[in-house]
Amino acid sequence: MLRQHQSLITVSTPGRGLVDVTGQVERELQASGITTGLLNLFVRHTSASLLIQENADPEVRHDLDRFFARLVEDGDPLFRHDSEGPDDMPAHVRAALTATQLSVPVQGGRLLLGTWQGIYLWEHRTHGHARELVLHVLGE
Repeated sequence: MLRQHQSLITVSTPGRGLVDVTGQVERELQASGITTGLLNLFVRHTSASLLIQENADPEVRHDLDRFFARLVEDGDPLFRHDSEGPDDMPAHVRAALTATQLSVPVQGGRLLLGTWQGIYLWEHRTHGHARELVLHVLGE
C-alpha cells in the first residue's frame, strides 16, 4: 500500500550561491520510512530555486553563479521592482529561469541521484535568508 510523508526543511543561506541540501533531504527521506517511490521537493520562495547539479567540483557552482550574474545583472535599469534593493528583481528573474520544485526517484531508501549529482538550494539574493523547503515522499 502506498504511503506518504511530508515535512518542512529550513535552510539558512549565506547569500547568493548554491547550498548543498542533499544530506538534509536524505535524512528526511530516512525518517519517512519509505524505501521505494518518488520524492518531491518544493521551495516556498520567489527569489530562490532548486537545482540538481554536479557535486564534485565547486567551480561548476561558481561558474553557474558567474553566468547568471552576466545574464541577469543586479541594478539593471530595465527593472522597476527594486523595493528590497538592486538584487530584488534580478533574483525573481533568476528563480523564474530555473526551478522551484524537483522530483527524485527513491529506491532502497535512497535518492537515485547520479554519481556526481547533488541537490542544491540556489539563493538568488545577495544577503542570507532562511528558506523553507517542503519535502513530500510518496511510495512504499
